[in-house]
This record gives sequence, C-alpha cells and structure tokens, in this order.
Amino acid sequence: MITTILLVVAACVALFILLVALRPSHFRITRSANISAPPEIVFAHVNDLHLFQDWSPWAKKEPEAEMSFSGPRTGAGSVCAWRGKKVGEGIMTLTESRANELVRFRLEFVKPFAVTNTAEFAFVADGPQTEVTWSMSGESRFLCKAIGLFVNMDKMCGRNFEQGLANLRAIAESEAGTGGPSDMGKTTPAGNRPVLARGSFAY
Repeated sequence: MITTILLVVAACVALFILLVALRPSHFRITRSANISAPPEIVFAHVNDLHLFQDWSPWAKKEPEAEMSFSGPRTGAGSVCAWRGKKVGEGIMTLTESRANELVRFRLEFVKPFAVTNTAEFAFVADGPQTEVTWSMSGESRFLCKAIGLFVNMDKMCGRNFEQGLANLRAIAESEAGTGGPSDMGKTTPAGNRPVLARGSFAY
C-alpha cells in the first residue's frame, strides 16, 4: 500500500516537472494605447525616471516605498532603485533612449525573487495621436513556469500595464490640452489596434 502511494506521488511529481519543462522558456507581455498628444510629450514622461513615478501603476500601489535615483536625470544611464513591502525590491536602469521613438530598460528584480527582464516603450506618431506600446520580455525560469501553470501572468501583468498606460495618457493629454483624467481611452493587447472610445477599456 505504501509502495503504491509512493509510486503515485512520484508519478505526479514527474508529470508536474514534465509539464513545467514543456512550457515556453521565453515570455513577452505587451499592451498598447493611443494617446492624443505628440510623441515628444509622451516620450518625456517615460525617458525621465522621476516623471515615470507620476504614472507608474506600482508607485500608485505603494507610494510610501523607498525610491532612490542615480546617474543622469534622463536618457541612457539613469537608474531608479525601489524597495517596499508590496512592490518588492529591484533596480531599473535605462539602457537605450531614442528621442520620441524608443526607451528601453533593464529590470533587475531582487525581491520577492531574483530575475532580470527587459522592458521597452515604443512611440509611433499617428496623426494627432501617439501610439505607445509597452512590453516586457525575458527568460522563464522553472519557478516562473511553475507559477504560470496556475496564474495567468499575461493577464496579471497586463492589467498593470493597462492601468499605467491609462495614467500616462491622462497626464500627457492634460499637458497637451487634449484631455485629462476624466477623458480616458482604451488600452489593448498589442496587435489589436485600439479604436478610440472615451471612458472605456478593452482587454
């Protein structure tokens, strides 16, 4: 009887390990939004890590978290480190900046677990609007793969991206004089180009 139970447990463990191992070893989470403001206004709020905190969804979740900045205020080489009970601990380094086109970051998470990912923002002028695409990519280690069996990481992280883009949209449109906090547009997974519909979101 005990032998049978042990064999069943061993088989379950082996099956679990196999399922985890077969999951993709790389991930990419992407969301896009149309913002009624020129690229230079939107870009400025991403390229400056101090301004980044004004719309970051994680800064809103724990405004009392410890924040420190080093390097230049804007562009490549600027660094922001954070530590908090809710947002964990990590370092964000701006590694590439192309004016009004692209901002790329290296994200080094320390807590709750150590992992390094890449995040980038792409800006494309679209008439009087700017299409902003926020993405994060990296390797999926065993723990992340295992968590992914039970938690939809794209949905969980994507929800934060959508909120952040909505915050960025409100700030940029307020500055451009084309909208504001009460005039939100929709955010969508990349690949589904958003049709502007005030006050609504699409997932």
